[in-house]
Amino acid sequence: MPYIYSDPARESDPYSSPDIWVFRATAEEAAEADGELVRSYLKRFPLATMNSREREKMLSAIIEEEGITGGWAWCFGLPGCLPDSDIMGIYATREEAEAAARDFLAE
Repeated sequence: MPYIYSDPARESDPYSSPDIWVFRATAEEAAEADGELVRSYLKRFPLATMNSREREKMLSAIIEEEGITGGWAWCFGLPGCLPDSDIMGIYATREEAEAAARDFLAE
């Protein structure tokens, strides 16, 4: 199940809904999620905001030059709603992503 509870104690409550979405992100999604990196590459690929081929070239360059790989990521939202946060992290395993999400939201 891609949705988990930030507080595992709420899982048994029939009236609660999960609030974290854990998913496998591709290298392209990971590259696109880093807004600062994308903005820095837009200087080299100024048409990437208007042309899908240029955007693909830019993302390929980011992945190749920065060594970005895919992995597990997470985002959160109000319980029962679609996630509305930015993608958080790229982790090697699903368990690492779940632990990071719970730690982040526990603070």
